[in-house]
Amino acid sequence: MTHIKNLLKENKKAQGGLLILYVAVTGASLFFAQRSVTSFLLILFSLLLLYLTSFSNRIKWAAALVILVLVLPFSASQGPAYQEYMNVAVMVGIFVAMALGLNIVVGLAGLLDLGFIAFFAVGAYTYGIFATAQAANFMPFGTYPLSGESFWIFLIIGVFVAALFGVLLGIPVLRVKGDYLAIVTLGFGEIIRIVFNNLDKPVDITRGAMGLTSIASPSIFGYQIKFPSDYYFIVLILLVFTVFFVRRLEASKLGRSWKAVRENEIAAQAMGIPLVRTKLKAFAIGASFSGLMGVVFAAKQAFIDPTSFTLLESITVLVMVLLGGMGSVPGVILGAAVVTILNTQVLTEMTSWFNEMSQSGSFQLPGALSPSKMQRFIFGGLLILFALYRPQGLIPYKNVKYDKNKFLSKGKEVQTQKIEKELPGGSKHGNIGG
Repeated sequence: MTHIKNLLKENKKAQGGLLILYVAVTGASLFFAQRSVTSFLLILFSLLLLYLTSFSNRIKWAAALVILVLVLPFSASQGPAYQEYMNVAVMVGIFVAMALGLNIVVGLAGLLDLGFIAFFAVGAYTYGIFATAQAANFMPFGTYPLSGESFWIFLIIGVFVAALFGVLLGIPVLRVKGDYLAIVTLGFGEIIRIVFNNLDKPVDITRGAMGLTSIASPSIFGYQIKFPSDYYFIVLILLVFTVFFVRRLEASKLGRSWKAVRENEIAAQAMGIPLVRTKLKAFAIGASFSGLMGVVFAAKQAFIDPTSFTLLESITVLVMVLLGGMGSVPGVILGAAVVTILNTQVLTEMTSWFNEMSQSGSFQLPGALSPSKMQRFIFGGLLILFALYRPQGLIPYKNVKYDKNKFLSKGKEVQTQKIEKELPGGSKHGNIGG
């Protein structure tokens, strides 16, 4: 037994040493290279390597925060592509939080939602309307646009407004299930987009298809937040909170109720689980994370319009959940990161590289095979490969295994302590003779 413990300790030391060496080498390569997408992606890959190690969760969390808070921003800050890297990281954080919210609805509760982007739009427009002069068209009091300091309040308001819309969606949706549920949620997402697209008359609230421009940037203690490097730390804090909250929900009584409803609604109801309340909580809580990130997205982009919240965006978020592994929090984080990086960084860089090669005369591609036109085709092909060889997701969901003997022994110990307290004299057999 002692020999096994020593081997485990040595194994952890080796893992820690190799991980530190890997992070140091990739961080140095990004630090000294003026523009290296490969080094940037390799640093992010270290987080997956960290997850695969045998360290405790506390050590993994601490190491991940060191990489994300210190190593990544410092290494990327020396090159001209610093803000570009931070922009990719911000978008990854936004979509990871959204995917975790959808994972509650789809992965844990088993409710197929194809209109999840609607809650993202609700959060974005909630802040966008009041952070521009549009609110003055229908608000009888107040001065608009609101200052950037109101952003922090709207983070909370966006959560509750999106949760309210989640409940409003859930009430009629509870009457259907399966494919009909997908159709209803799809219709809800399109209705929200069309409503925002037509709220320019008779009272101009959203400026319709023109979108909201010059949305006020957040500020704190007089400092104006404008650059992606500033939003990076805001998103990182919100993402840590989201992951912590989702993990606690997953292990809670409510999380177990969602899983029971997902497996068999009739059996869950027979066990005393209230179906209506449980499903409404799934819609409300899942939507709240999307609304939270919608506020951040509106502030970061400083411009939003209905084209940012189409059905394709809902499908993309759903793909993140399916690709990572439904119900698996680490899997959903990985799936969202992979899809976002592919769309915003890898395929974009490939397109730029092919265009540069074509312009230099190295080779010529037919117009139909232009990288800009083939980008979605390449993305779809990669998703098909993942679906064929990893049908359960990149990191499949694993049920928590309980030690039966440990559970029974603990139950007996609790029962014995209860009997000792109830018997007179505090004795196990009581004071029968006295």
